[in-house]
Amino acid sequence: MFNFEKLNAYQNARLLVKDVYNLLDKFPQKEEFALKSQLRRAVVSIPSNIAEGIGRISDKEKIHFIEIAYSSLMEVYCQLQLANDLNYITNSDFDQIKPLIEDNAKLLSGLRKNFIPKQ
Repeated sequence: MFNFEKLNAYQNARLLVKDVYNLLDKFPQKEEFALKSQLRRAVVSIPSNIAEGIGRISDKEKIHFIEIAYSSLMEVYCQLQLANDLNYITNSDFDQIKPLIEDNAKLLSGLRKNFIPKQ
């Protein structure tokens, strides 16, 4: 097992990927190469950047990749809001996934703080 696999932030990000991919099945075919494709890339970026960041040597680099993961998480949140606005997913779908996004945000913030040098 690699170090990043033990992290709650990584494990929750993987769950988010799975949940978002399940929601993508509800999108219309016309979105295959637009919002649907962008959402796929953004959500996969979250655990990928956690893994890459934890694999880095310096804390500065670790923080940088965790920040990228957080930015991707915010992108996913925005895109799911848009999908809800466009009626690709229901209010219930959005309300169900929102707490997982919030949990991921808290975990990433905590992970980032873990690598900030103590003064």
